[in-house]
Amino acid sequence: MVIISMKKITALLVILFCHIAIAGNAFAASKISATIDKNPVVVNESFILKIIIDDDVNTNALNTSALLKDFIVGRTSVSSQTSMVNFKTTRTTTWSTLIIAKTAGDFVIPPLTIEGISTQAINVKVLAENDPRADKQQDLFITSNISVNEVYVQQQLTLTVKLHFAAELKRGSLTEPSLNEATITQIGKDKESDTIINGRRYRVIERTYTISPQKSGEFILKSPVFSGEILVPSTRRNNMFSFSETKPVSVIGDELPLTVRPIPDTFQGTWLPSNLLAIHQNWQPELTTFKVGEPITRSITLTAAGLSEEQLPVLEMTVPKGLKVYPDQAQLHTGMSSGHLVSQKVRNFAIVASKSGEYQLPEINIPWWNTVTNRYQVATIAAQKITVLPNPDLEVAPVITSNEQLKAITPARTIIVTKTSWLQWLFLALWLLTTLAWFISTKWQRKSAKKSSNKQHHAADAYLALIAACKKNKGLTVLSLMPSWLNDLQMQAGLLQTATLDEALTNIDEKELAQEMNNLQQCYYGKSQKEWQGSQLLIIIQRMNKQGISATNLKSNKQHQPVLITLNP
Repeated sequence: MVIISMKKITALLVILFCHIAIAGNAFAASKISATIDKNPVVVNESFILKIIIDDDVNTNALNTSALLKDFIVGRTSVSSQTSMVNFKTTRTTTWSTLIIAKTAGDFVIPPLTIEGISTQAINVKVLAENDPRADKQQDLFITSNISVNEVYVQQQLTLTVKLHFAAELKRGSLTEPSLNEATITQIGKDKESDTIINGRRYRVIERTYTISPQKSGEFILKSPVFSGEILVPSTRRNNMFSFSETKPVSVIGDELPLTVRPIPDTFQGTWLPSNLLAIHQNWQPELTTFKVGEPITRSITLTAAGLSEEQLPVLEMTVPKGLKVYPDQAQLHTGMSSGHLVSQKVRNFAIVASKSGEYQLPEINIPWWNTVTNRYQVATIAAQKITVLPNPDLEVAPVITSNEQLKAITPARTIIVTKTSWLQWLFLALWLLTTLAWFISTKWQRKSAKKSSNKQHHAADAYLALIAACKKNKGLTVLSLMPSWLNDLQMQAGLLQTATLDEALTNIDEKELAQEMNNLQQCYYGKSQKEWQGSQLLIIIQRMNKQGISATNLKSNKQHQPVLITLNP
């Protein structure tokens, strides 16, 4: 039995590693190769250039600048491998570079030099996308289509990009298209479908963009670039499980020329280039006649093709004196129709008349440029008349504001004076006192009438604003207006005003009003908030405004009775 000491084992291992190190240091690169994964290739579709050198060298040793003349050079991945068989060390370094051909034709990948050793040149045949032989080569390609290739500044056009792939995608990303001096926005979500091209099935991912050029001139629209990985059968030998491998791929869409025209010198107003623009109105209820204080809603809708919703102008309306208008926030909509971007703006206006009569609403004009006929046009809502009838529910008693009005309603009196002289002087004195009293009374009535008129106008304004807010379902506005209106009703009934809405609801015995106000507050401040509808509250308000507040409506009538004050003897 041979016993080897630990010292001898250690010495042998040291000698062994020294031999390995010497052999490794003496190893130098002597062989280099370059290959491509397919030939011929197709324009705008990537192929892989693989370079292998039999040494462990710097990963930055490969310079691919010589390829840029005829090709687009993509990402490069580097891997190093070291193996030892029978104490013989083998090292290799591999570069895998994605290359995309710019144009069809016959090209040469020139020799590339690493560590003083050069690869062999490779002849490459590049097929055009419409070449019949390309169908058998393409696992992945992009098609791009624009709605028009000649537009005006700020005119919208659409770009439709379709990614076709016959292989199974592992991962990937699609960049945005690019155009100098333009705004580009994706519309909607990606669409997926299947199609068969020349007997081969492709999966298709479709994406749509809107493009708005901001400057005139000649431009090139660059389509998106797809980069990712696809699954391919494993190339390893003796692979009993036949696992698939991933392969990096990249593909570029076509470059599309685009002509952008400037704004015509003859155009006046806000620039709106569109192939179709229309404006129309709708009335709720249908426009015939309506009464003072009753709100009516006028909806104005502007629809434009080839414009984004941000480009649509502000919709405004002016009304003559005697009418009040309460505009809503505009509603915006955007969608696609027959390959064109269609945008729409809708704005509602609540109109309330403060006095009866006929009113002329002015026309509404929106100037725009027709990109189909290349002409200036104006979209118009014609002027129209509306008739406002008196509202008996809002009529108030006439207020005396002048001596003439007082004389008109005061019956004439004849004073007969006897011939007795002292009686004449007595009646003269009485007449002077009566005249003085009438003068003081008239002056006081003027002040009272002015205060009463102001209160009546304030009450009418609060009531009109409140029913307009109910019509438009604006609950927060109702909450802010309700205390003022309830105080007006209490003043008309000779009651004291209250400081808060809760006090007013407690003071007035209106169960339906209290229940509806509680429902309103729950909609906005409850645990499960929801949209509030003001139709029911509108009915209650109109009824109460017509009937007023009587003594039977009070929960505690005694608290409003005057307090008798007694003095100690």
